[in-house]
Amino acid sequence: MKRVVIHTDGACKGNPGPGGYGVVMVCGKHRLELSKGFARTTNNRMELLATIVALETLKEACEIELLSDSRYVIDAMTKNWLKGWKAKGWKTASNQPVKNRDLWERLAAATTGHKITWKWLRGHAGHKENERCDTLAVAAATGRNLAPDSGFEA
Repeated sequence: MKRVVIHTDGACKGNPGPGGYGVVMVCGKHRLELSKGFARTTNNRMELLATIVALETLKEACEIELLSDSRYVIDAMTKNWLKGWKAKGWKTASNQPVKNRDLWERLAAATTGHKITWKWLRGHAGHKENERCDTLAVAAATGRNLAPDSGFEA
């Protein structure tokens, strides 16, 4: 299996508001940066979408170290929230519908076949690749011709 290091971040100007994601992927000497902006969305959706897009970009099963400053994403994966939500018919522990279900379902599918180590890191703490992801996400969120986030519900 190829080893890939993925850094992700999401940004939103207002919450909800214009948002974007940033991704940095490194495999050996190869590096790929991805970003996209959306007209109206939330920060949590952008954090999720960054992770999803990165995983969906991979063409084969990989060993992945995925680093994010999003507790929302990392805790859902490391504390088995996602599995629990699926088992409960997409309900939270308080029996409420899971927010962003469309993206959680997509993330669940995108993880299939990969061996992923999920790591949280503090945002805005000088970590080079996390700072780059933030720069990409903010630039995408403040760019022109922002796409609609078809799954966003106010």
